[in-house]
Amino acid sequence: MPNDVKAIVSIIALAVAIGFAFWEQSVGNGHLFWLIIGFGIFAVVAMWVFPEAVGRKGVRNDR
Repeated sequence: MPNDVKAIVSIIALAVAIGFAFWEQSVGNGHLFWLIIGFGIFAVVAMWVFPEAVGRKGVRNDR
C-alpha cells in the first residue's frame, strides 16, 4: 500500500477509534475508553510496521 494511502487510512482509523471511544464513554461504558484508544493505536502501528502479504510471482499451487 502506498504511504500516502496508509497515512489517510491511519488518520481515518484514529478518528473512528477516538469517536467510538467517546461514544462508549457517553453511553456509560467508560471502562472501555482506553481499550478502544489503545486498539486504534495498535492497529495503526501494526499497519506501518508489518508489510503486506504478497504472493511470489510464477509459483503455481496446483493440487
